[in-house]
Amino acid sequence: MAAIAIAVVSCYPDEELDVPVNDDQLKLETELDRYIEENFTQRYGMAIRYRFEDRFVSPGERATPPELEVVRPMLDFIETFWIDPYLEVTNGREFFEDHVPAEIVLLGGFIYNDDGTVTLGTADAGAQITFTNVNAIDPDDLDWRALQLQTVYHEFAHTVHQRYKLPSAFETISPSGYTSAGSWFNLPDEEALERGFVSPYATSSPNEDFAETVAFFLFDTDFDQNFTVDEEACETAECEARNAGRERIRQKLAAISEHYVKVTNVSLEELREAVQAKL
Repeated sequence: MAAIAIAVVSCYPDEELDVPVNDDQLKLETELDRYIEENFTQRYGMAIRYRFEDRFVSPGERATPPELEVVRPMLDFIETFWIDPYLEVTNGREFFEDHVPAEIVLLGGFIYNDDGTVTLGTADAGAQITFTNVNAIDPDDLDWRALQLQTVYHEFAHTVHQRYKLPSAFETISPSGYTSAGSWFNLPDEEALERGFVSPYATSSPNEDFAETVAFFLFDTDFDQNFTVDEEACETAECEARNAGRERIRQKLAAISEHYVKVTNVSLEELREAVQAKL
């Protein structure tokens, strides 16, 4: 058995010798890894995973790795729009450092699921946040930027309810509006609003409702116009239904804001101002 083990192990170095080595690429990887170690791992205890591993996606999911040249720009984007706003607000540094996930995973494309849906990002009980579509990085592309910001603010918001639960009676604000994890994507945006949700995905569960509301509040420049300011002179049932939905969203946002101050000592309104100043 020992001889067999030695024979099996010894075949791997021979295989690797056949792989062409690019000295410039190896040097870049070394510099990149050093930058990650100094600016993310040592500073925040956060590992950056940009080399693809099967464990980053579940069975039935398909994804691609990021291209090497997009990793550093993506890290700069993450630092500017996610980390820095927390460091700039009152008590934000303490909150961020105490809740920062242990791993950040970068994937080159989207995560495609067998049911036909696309996963924009994931979080694992506050321990990991996954960014997708990194290969298409373009901070000047409003759609790409909104996708990334919605992902990170949404996933980081999960750490709050995971550690401190939801605000009291949060689930009762839109009790009949929730759908399910397997049907939310059939719901139009307008119907989600009428039910009191900022997006169809928010209707999938109270936890997702909480995270989506936080994310949209932070990154959507037109949040008030879209979700909290009533339409005037309503003359149709549809208009009245949308305004009723906006009232529910106002109630949710008030409950979430109060909850954030109570359990994290961070003002969500101040954090939004810091985020919006960078957009």
